[in-house]
Amino acid sequence: MRRARPRPLAMPQVLALLCIAAATCVTPARAEAAPAGPTAVVSLGDSYIAGNAGRWRGNSDDPFGDRSGTDRAAVPNGYDPGRVYGTTDGGCFRSDVAEIKSTGIPVDQAINLACSGAESPNIWRLSHGGQSLEGERPQADALAEVARSHRVRMVVLSVGGNDVGFGDILQACMTGYLTGSGSCRTAQQAEVQARFATAMAAVDKSVKEIRAAMAGAGYAPADYHLVVQSYPSPLPRGAEMRYPESGARTYEGCPMFNTDLDWARDTLMPRITDGLRSVAQANGTDFLDLSDALQGREACSKSTHMADAAHPPSAAGSDWARYFNTGALQGELKESLHPNAYGQIALGRCLGRIWNAGGGMWKCRNTPGQGHDAMYLTAG
Repeated sequence: MRRARPRPLAMPQVLALLCIAAATCVTPARAEAAPAGPTAVVSLGDSYIAGNAGRWRGNSDDPFGDRSGTDRAAVPNGYDPGRVYGTTDGGCFRSDVAEIKSTGIPVDQAINLACSGAESPNIWRLSHGGQSLEGERPQADALAEVARSHRVRMVVLSVGGNDVGFGDILQACMTGYLTGSGSCRTAQQAEVQARFATAMAAVDKSVKEIRAAMAGAGYAPADYHLVVQSYPSPLPRGAEMRYPESGARTYEGCPMFNTDLDWARDTLMPRITDGLRSVAQANGTDFLDLSDALQGREACSKSTHMADAAHPPSAAGSDWARYFNTGALQGELKESLHPNAYGQIALGRCLGRIWNAGGGMWKCRNTPGQGHDAMYLTAG
């Protein structure tokens, strides 16, 4: 008796079996249709997109009053950071000029769900291993709720820097400078190498979790833009520093050796950018390369200046990143080495440009000597 030949599996069956076999598979939930509520753009992720340092317009050595016009939280006889970060977000540091608030995209609401200190597990849904941060639920769960009450047109994700340990790396490099123990480059390169694959896999899961949350709220991928973005460098290369390598950098907020600055700018940041670009390409999302967005506007850049009586803060001439500050005299330590108000508005303009371009893979740059409205895109 001839044995019947087995019928080949249909593609949906193949995908289902692959999902069963893969421990990290994220299956989007089915839903009826996307809602028709007020339109919105939404940001998810870490401190770079939440808005750390949005309190500051440039940098100043002045510890008093409005700090030469740089401190947006200055009030008569004191300071009120709640004017910038709000009073209900705990330690998330969501700025009133955060990137998502500064896009100019014509929607009814710009919603910032990002939080300072976030890593990829703070993005994932709680039911898929997500973790809360600063007393708030995972960001994909919060996104799902927004997506059911609003017509979300764009979701922007900035995550991966904390997974790689970017803050720890900068701290190690500055400690090496301040203590005289030497360059951090070799040891920190090994740390990055050890963490990198795991970090990018976690970012990849974050993208899939966002897709799943949106699908559960009724959205097809074509219903909205999902943008994965990289990071701008907060510090310049050694040759682009306005302070000499010895002495002044300690009290001017940029305590790093030239060799470490060059490594961070030309090796570390491109490695993170390339990893995030690969995640975006693998998932079919838009990608915004911000690696050169603050070029010549970084903290302590020789192309910009400290604010003082003779040089009031301005988007054309001031730093666009917060210098390193211990929190003893000006603001909070957590604001250090993040885009300030000028930088955040500039990055928001980049998002607006990618929206106008209809999505895709782009690099955003600034125009030397001009303000944040002169940001522009090149293919990337």
